[in-house]
Amino acid sequence: MSIYQIDVDNTICRTEGEDYENAQPIKERIEKVNKLFDEGHTIIYLTARGQRSGKNWIDITRKQLYKWGCKFKTVSEKQYANFIVDDRAINSNEFFK
Repeated sequence: MSIYQIDVDNTICRTEGEDYENAQPIKERIEKVNKLFDEGHTIIYLTARGQRSGKNWIDITRKQLYKWGCKFKTVSEKQYANFIVDDRAINSNEFFK
């Protein structure tokens, strides 16, 4: 089984700027991640919410994930994983070409 780190904003939900409280879930993406969880993979949701403002958004983020029906182990900062899914990621092989 694999460990997946999944970014929250603009990956499994649509978020305008830093309007986190009004983020809207992308159901088909959540369903795909939930399927991985049901297959036995570890799902860790990542967020950089509050990195610039200093506000702690973890509790609100966790509540949103539960409300949206997300299945996961934890919400965290970046950790070791086999796969990272993020709207801002750049593949290292592409970057260093």
